[in-house]
Amino acid sequence: MSGAHFDALETREPATRERELMARLPAQVGYARAASAHFAKALADVDPAQVSSRAALARLPVTRKAALMEMQRASMPFGGLNATPVSGLARIFVSPGPIYDPEGRRPDFWRSARSLFAAGFRAGDLVLNCYSYHLTPAGSMFETGLHRVGCAVIPGGVGQTEMQARAIADLRPSGYVGTPSFLKLILEKCDELGVDSSSIRRACVSGEAFLPPVREFVRNRGIDAFQAYGTADLGVIAYETPARDGLVVDEEVILEIVRPGTGDPVAEGEVGEVVITPFNEDYPLVRFATGDLSAVLPGPSPCGRTNTRIKGWMGRADQTTKARGLFVHPEQVASVVARHGLGKARLVVDNDGGNDTLVLRVERDGAADLELMQAVEATLRDVTKLRGEVHFVATGSLPNDGKVIEDVRKYA
Repeated sequence: MSGAHFDALETREPATRERELMARLPAQVGYARAASAHFAKALADVDPAQVSSRAALARLPVTRKAALMEMQRASMPFGGLNATPVSGLARIFVSPGPIYDPEGRRPDFWRSARSLFAAGFRAGDLVLNCYSYHLTPAGSMFETGLHRVGCAVIPGGVGQTEMQARAIADLRPSGYVGTPSFLKLILEKCDELGVDSSSIRRACVSGEAFLPPVREFVRNRGIDAFQAYGTADLGVIAYETPARDGLVVDEEVILEIVRPGTGDPVAEGEVGEVVITPFNEDYPLVRFATGDLSAVLPGPSPCGRTNTRIKGWMGRADQTTKARGLFVHPEQVASVVARHGLGKARLVVDNDGGNDTLVLRVERDGAADLELMQAVEATLRDVTKLRGEVHFVATGSLPNDGKVIEDVRKYA
């Protein structure tokens, strides 16, 4: 932890990083299968030694965050995903749902230190941590990372803005971690009380979109603020660097971008669902589908870090829609096109004339094929129990936004 980078891992040659990650992958898959009840079943027919490439990884099943509540209800508290028993954990958090999230005992369990270092935090800094410390993991996620960097922490949490403003004036923290909206709120409280908040010079924000008006407000206060992207299940996945050009993926995870509703990787640059395999001994998730949309950016970061970059959070992959009283899921759309060997598709739901209509737009070049079109329409009806039209469109003509289902209905 010196100079511009957290460690030498960040500046490895991309080919070296890929080779080393793939060399570690078989053991991690084998460990998950041996130590986790869920993966013992999900990977029962998998030879871990053969999972040594991205192509092999892509053939493994995904485990979806959207399924966690049901999985955990069936097998408390973690749905059989954990490898470390409850007695060996440091904390158990409760996210809305509820969803139970384990924290192991190793330092910087959530891997936030790397993102904090990139944001300019250094040993000896005093930092105000305004993530929630109540039930949800964000407070601990960033406190443990700050300790790894060597920072002292004021555990502010959320709320009590007047007391926190007084603490800023008295203790003079140089950094802030928390949501961007709460940073704005607490700075405004300092202004209202007439107390000095000028000691805060850097921030690492997450948990919500860092909207341009808030970013501008923070910048005008002389605060250098950076984003981090993560989840309560996985910890930090990617983080902003001084290059301000996308988010760099953490060194301890394998990231895939897949077509929503499937486990199939998309082409580089195409928007899809973020799927992560972390090297975590306590919670050895394999191909964990976050439900978030993003896309890979080309080339390395100008900051010198050579890992994959993503655009950041671009919306949700779960586009489940209700039409004519029935739910339609992205997985169903994927099933329809897969049966006919077709590629990218988008189901457009409208209510022209007051009645719900479905049109499945499928990318396909070549001459019109009425027989195939009718066959796909029959499959659509069979899978969704709803009638719809199929339109073939030119390859590359569908928007690159990760949408598999688009609801364009108007109700006013």
